[in-house]
Amino acid sequence: MLAEHLELSQTTVSLVLNNSPSAKSIPQETRNRVVEAAERLNYRPNYFARSLRQSRSMSVGVLAPDLSEGYFTRVMSGVVQELTDAHYFYFTACHDWKRDLIEKYPRMLVERAVDGFLLLNTPSDNIDVPVPVVAISAHSASENVINIVLDHHLAVLQALTHLYALGHRRIAFMRGPRAIPDSEYRWEAIQQVAQEINLKLDPALTIRIDSVGWSMKDGYHPMAPEIGYKPMQVLLERTRDFTAIFCFNDIAAIGAIRALSDAGLTVPGDVSVVGFDDILSAAYATPSLTTVRQPLTEMGKRGAEILLERIANREAPFPSDIMMAPELVVRESTGQAPAKPKG
Repeated sequence: MLAEHLELSQTTVSLVLNNSPSAKSIPQETRNRVVEAAERLNYRPNYFARSLRQSRSMSVGVLAPDLSEGYFTRVMSGVVQELTDAHYFYFTACHDWKRDLIEKYPRMLVERAVDGFLLLNTPSDNIDVPVPVVAISAHSASENVINIVLDHHLAVLQALTHLYALGHRRIAFMRGPRAIPDSEYRWEAIQQVAQEINLKLDPALTIRIDSVGWSMKDGYHPMAPEIGYKPMQVLLERTRDFTAIFCFNDIAAIGAIRALSDAGLTVPGDVSVVGFDDILSAAYATPSLTTVRQPLTEMGKRGAEILLERIANREAPFPSDIMMAPELVVRESTGQAPAKPKG
């Protein structure tokens, strides 16, 4: 044992290695000896003993629809950074938007004694757990849940005023899937901002990702460009009387750009395209994508930080919603509106 090796008491070693406030009373030379020996011997404190002592498992559950490239990878990078720095372990469960799994996985993780939950873009309506919960982009109304949310009104205002300044008045909109919590909040913000800037919303120029013949239940992948390609095809068959489109996310925008190209239209010459999220590949698409940047890494980091604070102090007051600010990133996919829509 480390204590025997150093000829110190177990209490002294434990106080130093657990960075206890009481360790300040221990001479600095002794503290240095403990730390140096622990590093040299690659010492790891007994997990179960520490768990019993702190009444915690030092682990949390993370629920997400999937972890593919896009929204979730950026959020998880922040989550992992914060949890790793805090020496917390995490279990990640992907529910693939299946209601039974959204209800089942939290129970399974509670059985594994997690100290809390992070929900990434995951509805929390039927999640009833006895530990703290922080939801990112879930817009939960549950008392036990703290929400990390984007300022959608500001996000939409940035995107639409950018297009409006470029002369676009016939703007199409690609709404998000019904299953994704952000979808309705984004659409409400679009309606509000359109009224504020005197932009007419034409129902004929609005398409919804999951309203073109298939849904998440049918097995389509919500992070595949096909989610934007097919709705854009449907819109182009209906009308070409628009000069710009505001897509629900970057993946959909990349699919939309391909559909426009296949239809003989250029971006941004004929149609400007705006995405949402600023995923890693947005800057490298052809053309590079103008998009509303969500601070996804920061949202993940902040969500994990708040969860750990709640775990450490269950009785402390926290706001129900923590708002994060977006940023418009202008690239090649938007330009001056043409004098007249093509076709």
